[in-house]
Amino acid sequence: MSNKLFQGVLQQMQDIIGCEIGVIDCDALIVACSDVSKIGCINELISVDLNEASDYFIRDGFTYMPFGAKPKSDYFVFVEGTDEAAYKYANLLCISLHNLQQFYDEKYDRNNFVKNVVMDNILPGDIQLKARELHFSSNVSRVVFLIRIVAANDVSAFDVIQNLFPDKVKDFVFTINETDIVLIKEVRSSTESSDLEKLAFSIADTLLSEFYTRVNIGVGTVVDNVRNLAVSFKEAQIALEVGKVFDTDKSIISYENLGIARLIYHLPTTLCETFLREVFKKGSIESLDQETLFTIQKFFENNLNVSETSRKLFVHRNTLVYRLEKIKKLTGLDLREFDHAIIFKIALMVKKYLSSDPVKF
Repeated sequence: MSNKLFQGVLQQMQDIIGCEIGVIDCDALIVACSDVSKIGCINELISVDLNEASDYFIRDGFTYMPFGAKPKSDYFVFVEGTDEAAYKYANLLCISLHNLQQFYDEKYDRNNFVKNVVMDNILPGDIQLKARELHFSSNVSRVVFLIRIVAANDVSAFDVIQNLFPDKVKDFVFTINETDIVLIKEVRSSTESSDLEKLAFSIADTLLSEFYTRVNIGVGTVVDNVRNLAVSFKEAQIALEVGKVFDTDKSIISYENLGIARLIYHLPTTLCETFLREVFKKGSIESLDQETLFTIQKFFENNLNVSETSRKLFVHRNTLVYRLEKIKKLTGLDLREFDHAIIFKIALMVKKYLSSDPVKF
């Protein structure tokens, strides 16, 4: 908030009120005053009063009243006098300056601007104009992290993340609902996906180890223009949703590393259902028990290597071959053949996707 705006209002009000008036911040610094010689001075005598006050208070012949964000106010108005008139003047000043502060934040605040861009609440043609008005660097590489709170205690994850990224010029943090926090991070254009995942792991680890807050983080792709931040945000959303379906054990999901899962997510459900009907005989996939599905999973994890899979499963090689033959008989697909294995793998993912009923963006 520009202190010059506060000062302008106070200068106009002084002639009407006829006494000393001013604004002091929560650190006891006088940021605006009808007596300009006091601007920049710190009134340490009222520091305790400012931190503890939730309503107006009187100190050394002045009436102080808070305004700004709740529950902890950013600023206090002070008016010379302790009578009812001083109280009313302080009240009027609080209303005026608070409304001015809200208008200024809405029109000029960069964080609010970035939030509107990310949430698609600003017309594409207005983005560059607004960016120039705010002296906001448009052609800088940035990436969106969507941090979703899974389990938390009383600590504010939002405050923690803000403290982790205190540079308000390069990085922006805001909430979009009770569980989702967005971090816009400025990065180098050469930043790799692995570097972004390391940063996300660092955030998640800090929240869990120090504040007992568990989160999942979706990572969008790096974009080189502020106009594309909404794209990176949607990618981060998709990463979380797709990860919830296919990578349930992962807390960090990068859009770039979704692979086939990303392709399946974008397919119409009717097409997925048709694919399953064509691949499997009626009821063949439902006839596979959990032991068989676990065997298939391990077979894929070991790159279709029969010997290695049997060793990991602690079964004889012939036992595994028997199970694979059983699968071939039920489904018509021989998983030892690469083409059949690919079809089966995709079909299992499609079935999982249809069962999850994921949210589309």
